Amino acid sequence: MGQLTRAETQERNRAKVLAAARDEFTECGFREAKIDSIAERARLTRGAVYSNFPGKRALYFAVLADLAERDSAPPHAAPPHAARPNSESGRTAREALGAFARAWVARLPLATDEQHSSARLGMDLLSEVLADERTRRPFAQLMKLDAILLGLALERLRPPGAPAGRLVSVAEVALTTLYGAGQMAAAAPGFADPFTIVRACEQLADLDPGDAWQPPHLAYVPRARPADESWSPPPAVDVIRGEPARLADDGVVAILGLHRLEAAEEAVRAAPPTATVTAVLVTGDPGELTPLARLVIAELRVCLRQAFPSAAWPRLQVVDGTSGTLAAAAGVPAVSDGTEAAVRVEAGRIVARADGRGACHAAASAGEPD
Repeated sequence: MGQLTRAETQERNRAKVLAAARDEFTECGFREAKIDSIAERARLTRGAVYSNFPGKRALYFAVLADLAERDSAPPHAAPPHAARPNSESGRTAREALGAFARAWVARLPLATDEQHSSARLGMDLLSEVLADERTRRPFAQLMKLDAILLGLALERLRPPGAPAGRLVSVAEVALTTLYGAGQMAAAAPGFADPFTIVRACEQLADLDPGDAWQPPHLAYVPRARPADESWSPPPAVDVIRGEPARLADDGVVAILGLHRLEAAEEAVRAAPPTATVTAVLVTGDPGELTPLARLVIAELRVCLRQAFPSAAWPRLQVVDGTSGTLAAAAGVPAVSDGTEAAVRVEAGRIVARADGRGACHAAASAGEPD
C-alpha cells in the first residue's frame, strides 16, 4: 500500500477523533469528557485533536452532526423534485405533521435507556448552545430556517382551492413542542406520553395563528442593481434533498450568514413561483458553527423525509457555503455571520444583485411588476 497523502492522513485522523469522541461522550457525558482521553482513545496527540477541532464543544457538535446525517441519508433513488404537490400525494398537512412528530419522538431517549448511552448522547446540546451568545444567535436563526422549510412543506399540502396562508408559525409551534419534548425526555424520562405529543402536533395543522406574510418595508430594502455577468457556479449539494443543487436554474441565489437565515423566506415569497431559490449558508466561525448548522438541518431532514412526499418538499434549496467558492462565484468574496447578499439568475447569467439587509427580497423581485 502506498503512503497516504497529507489530505488522506488528515481525513483519517479526523475520522479517528470523531469515533473516539463519540465513545468518550457516550461513556462519560459531555461535561466529564476530556480532550486528553479522546486523544488517547484515538491514539493521537492532544495537538492532533485540536488541529481538527477548535474545542470540545465543536467536537461535540460534529459528533452529533455526523450521527444525524447518517440517520437522514437519502435512499439510493433520490425523490423527484418536479413531482406535483398535493393532488398526487394523498397526504394532508395534518397527516404529514403527525408523521413528522412521530419521526421526531421516535429518536428521543426512553426511560429505560441507561444514563450514559448513545440514545442520550445529545442531551447536553441545548445547554451548550445556550452557554454562549456565539452559538445562541446562530442556533435561533437555524431554527428559523427549519421552521421556514417545514412551513413551506405544509403549505404545499393544501387541498386544491383552499385559501392560501402562511404556515411558518404553525411550524414554529410544532418545533417548539418537539424540542421541548426532547428536553423533558432528557431531564425527566417518561414524563410525557409520546403518542400524546404526536396528537398535539397533529392538532396544530388546524391552528389558525392569523399568520400572514409581511414583506419588508420598501423604504428599508436596497434596490437591486442590474447586472450582466456570466454565472458559472461550482458543483454543490442541496443538503435538504441530498442531491446536486440546481444552481443553473433561473432563480435566486442568496448568500446568508448564520445571523441572517430568516431572510431566505423573503427570497421564496418574492420570487416567481417557478423560480429556484437557493440559500448558501456561510459563517465567520466554521470550526464550531458549521457542525451546528449541519446538525440542526440534518435533524429536520430525517423527519421531513419520513413525513412528506417528495412532491411537497419546499422549493428552497440549502447549500453549505463554508468553502467560500460559491459565494465567490456570486461576487461575494468576503463573508461573515451577518452577510446577506443575493443574485438573480436568468439563462445562465447574473442579471441583478443586491447586498445588505433586504437583499433577498430585492434580488428576488428584480424585474417583477410591482
